Amino acid sequence: MDKRTALTAELPHLRRYARALKRDAEAADDLVQDCVQRALSRLHLFKAGTNMRAWLFTILHNIHVQDIRRQVRAVDTASYENGYENRHRAEPEQIGQLTARDLARALDRLNEEQRAVILLVGLEDMSYNQAAEILGVPVGTVMSRLARGRERLRRIMEGEGEPLLRSVT
Repeated sequence: MDKRTALTAELPHLRRYARALKRDAEAADDLVQDCVQRALSRLHLFKAGTNMRAWLFTILHNIHVQDIRRQVRAVDTASYENGYENRHRAEPEQIGQLTARDLARALDRLNEEQRAVILLVGLEDMSYNQAAEILGVPVGTVMSRLARGRERLRRIMEGEGEPLLRSVT
């Protein structure tokens, strides 16, 4: 019997073994294909009179073991890298500075009444009554200006409207 014919005769057995190993028909078919490709590329090494099935099963099993090792290494490497990144990761310091800069620029774009209320209540942590007394307006006006100012500030910070940094021409 020809070597290629003997190899083809073993395909159903290889498929059954691969499905038992992989427990997934598609992955098993891929494994069989890899096995057949490797066997065909090394068919000249097969010695006539020896057991073709044993030779093919050895190739298939070795490919399967290599796949498992590769997967384990990939998981180990990924978990090591994630662990390393998480342990040695420092948050960039400039993010806070950039946010503060953007907030200052956004506050500058508010009208004076809204900016004053936001700074008194938000920054200075004053009550509505205290802010109303300082500004000489009713508490309801403070609450209204604060709500409108916060909403405008939120829209500016989220990029709605003009950009915070104007290009210099």
